[in-house]
Amino acid sequence: MSSSQSLLIRHASIILPNGESMIGDVLISDRHIVEVAPKISIATPAREIDAEGLTLLPGVIDPQVHFREPGLEHKEDLFTASCACAKGGVTSFLEMPNTRPLTTTQEALDDKLQRAASKCLVNYGFFIGATGDNIPDLLAAKPTPGIKIFMGSMHGQLLVDAEAKLEAIFAHGDRLIAVHAEDQARINQRRIEFAGIHDPAVHSQIQDNLAALLATQLALKLSQKYQRRLHILHMSTAEEAELLRQGKPSWVTAEVTPQHLLLNTSAYEKIGTLAQMNPPLRSPHDNEVLWQALHDGVIDFIATDHAPHTLAEKAQEYPNTPSGMPGVETSLALMLTAAKQGKCTVAQVVNWMSTAVAKAYGIPNKGAIAPGYDADLVLVDLNTYRPVRREELLTKCGWSPFEGWNLTGWAVTTIVGGQIVYDKGQLNTDVRGQALTFIQ
Repeated sequence: MSSSQSLLIRHASIILPNGESMIGDVLISDRHIVEVAPKISIATPAREIDAEGLTLLPGVIDPQVHFREPGLEHKEDLFTASCACAKGGVTSFLEMPNTRPLTTTQEALDDKLQRAASKCLVNYGFFIGATGDNIPDLLAAKPTPGIKIFMGSMHGQLLVDAEAKLEAIFAHGDRLIAVHAEDQARINQRRIEFAGIHDPAVHSQIQDNLAALLATQLALKLSQKYQRRLHILHMSTAEEAELLRQGKPSWVTAEVTPQHLLLNTSAYEKIGTLAQMNPPLRSPHDNEVLWQALHDGVIDFIATDHAPHTLAEKAQEYPNTPSGMPGVETSLALMLTAAKQGKCTVAQVVNWMSTAVAKAYGIPNKGAIAPGYDADLVLVDLNTYRPVRREELLTKCGWSPFEGWNLTGWAVTTIVGGQIVYDKGQLNTDVRGQALTFIQ
């Protein structure tokens, strides 16, 4: 081993794969973890980090983001988004296909991979989008974590709301299908019923719990008919959680966002259209049921659905305002703050934000601190609280729905492939992540 390629983290509180913690050292060489032990003796490494008082976690894998490149770079781009990831302790992401052009072909997927290779500070993967007419592309495109289907809350080619079109996608191939589950017919009907209302709180009534439940029921029906690997994106309602609790096939997984755990419809009064997202924020009861489902394994892991829009776009009058909010910079601190409040444990946060994601998407050597695993790591401070400040955010959109929230567990140092990409407020923009691989 060449000392010029090694990094030694000392005196960290390490969250181990079994969920227990240990004060000790981690040795990294050539992008990988070489040793984890109470004390490691070695010739002077290229760099040593004294992590006394800090907690070492596997880097967050955010499995649902919208980074807007190509075509919508005024909202965000792969460089600014990956900077925000590094600051938030996110070392890998899976990005969605609703860019311009849409990611619905191998050519478009290759373009994104080339862009990411040149400008992403963290690791990356890109979904292939279903149009209802591109099944050959859905079968052949690679590398990709899976097929994204918008069953609702979408327009144009990416909206696939006809059951016959959906069934054809489920019937062909065995690649993972991830669904945005909202029933477009119900949304259209409700838009007519609530037309002329400009209070953004009506968004949660238009795209109501039933709209989500109907689509999730259909996706589950098709998944069971074809024994097809299904992932339910950003589950938001108590009814969907109960549906899964009653009978969740072994090949089905689900996720929840920090927004749907920690925010509810009361946020509209406080932050207006900044609280508007798809699927919408729900009631405090939905918050409680989603938390319980996460604890019980009915919901498997956490994603942010980072979907930035400019403040000018958000300042328009509802319903002309776009849905979506940023999240990669705050997700880990939000969940670790919840852990400090007794809502969960730090080990559970590690599982929900790293380990379980790697398992569900078949991402090898990610999501654990153990010899042989990739050195994608984050050191966090669980003892210091600091508010979310708009002026400190690295996301290009420059705002957060959690502005002013006092959080702990902020990333102190983020490591991608054994390289320090973020340290005490400073980015190393020379670091580049790698394309993720998927074994499914």
